[in-house]
Amino acid sequence: MTAVTDPVPTYPMARGCPFDPPAELAGIREESAGVTRVRIWDGSTPWLVTRYDDVRAALADPRLSADADRDGYPAASRARRARSAGRRRSFIMMDDPEHARYRRMLVGEFTVRRIERLRPLVERTVTELLDAMAAGENPTDLVQAFALPLPSLVICHLLGVPYADHAFFEGRSRVLVDLTSGEQAAAAASDELQDYLAGLVRVRRAAPRDDLLGALADRVGAGELTEDEASASALLLLVAGHETTANMIALGTLTLLHRPDQLGVVRDGDDAQVRAAVEELLRVLTVTHTGRRRVATEDLELGGVTIRAGEGVVLAAETANRDPRQWEHPDEVDVARGTNRHVAFGFGVHQCLGQPLARLELQIAHPALLRRFPDLRVTVPDSQIAFRDEMAVYGVHALPVAF
Repeated sequence: MTAVTDPVPTYPMARGCPFDPPAELAGIREESAGVTRVRIWDGSTPWLVTRYDDVRAALADPRLSADADRDGYPAASRARRARSAGRRRSFIMMDDPEHARYRRMLVGEFTVRRIERLRPLVERTVTELLDAMAAGENPTDLVQAFALPLPSLVICHLLGVPYADHAFFEGRSRVLVDLTSGEQAAAAASDELQDYLAGLVRVRRAAPRDDLLGALADRVGAGELTEDEASASALLLLVAGHETTANMIALGTLTLLHRPDQLGVVRDGDDAQVRAAVEELLRVLTVTHTGRRRVATEDLELGGVTIRAGEGVVLAAETANRDPRQWEHPDEVDVARGTNRHVAFGFGVHQCLGQPLARLELQIAHPALLRRFPDLRVTVPDSQIAFRDEMAVYGVHALPVAF
């Protein structure tokens, strides 16, 4: 008896090389329209979009909804579906005008000019962490010694969250971004974090402070936000504010250590060269690696394929950022590449609010680390490094280094 093979590929696919998206994705991108059906965890078959121009167009198309409560929305996991269903949602899982209303309340805090004021804080934090690393154990885990505490400390300062509670919020954040988390565990982690942040909002209402929680508390006091809405926004900023940057620091460092010529540019380059290098690492690594999820509210066409209202869409930024139609030799790391219009932070109205902060942290962290420890090296082969395949944010769980 001949076995029946499912013609619809399963998404996400397994990686071959830990530094590259799955080869099967590149194959889909280069075949026909670069748009195909894929099967996800619940057996549904949303459309996967893989080419740069189509992903960028889709991210800007109001006919594709980010509302996770809509029928047909292709949730990334069972736990993520359970978390969104009727629960306190962040504004990135809403559409305009509701999304725009919440975003306007926060966007002023994340302008390039406003974030640039944090440069002395970030530089001081980097120096202190590197000092502690130099005085501590050698070898050490770069994730715990540097990559994770840096963005955690900075986002705590910006929000007004006590860093003394970092074990609490980092642990629950890991549950939230783990695609294998059970429904109950994910729901409990989300509720515990939001209850914690709601408590801090109440503290700010009683004793105002000049931080983001204070600004959210003012909105609650003015009747513009409920306490649940304020804590949902704070949760998004807290989790995204440390998870993505921490993994970019660690995975970016590992990538550079494999490429000494590229590493030298980052270590010894001027500000413009470092900025270009950070953009190239963001493009090549694209740590948000399970696709941005949408559902069509009207019929539309992408890559010559008609997507019907109610059908789910997965936008594969990790493959769009390797599209040879946009970049020459896209799979190569070239920190001097120059113009780099990647979609690692998304595009359109839902693009990452905190991208100026992430860029600032990366532009300071990478060269400072490499200058302070010119003999930095990984102490195990790649095969012994635990990569975060099961997480919504890719990277490494730990990175043992000597210096």
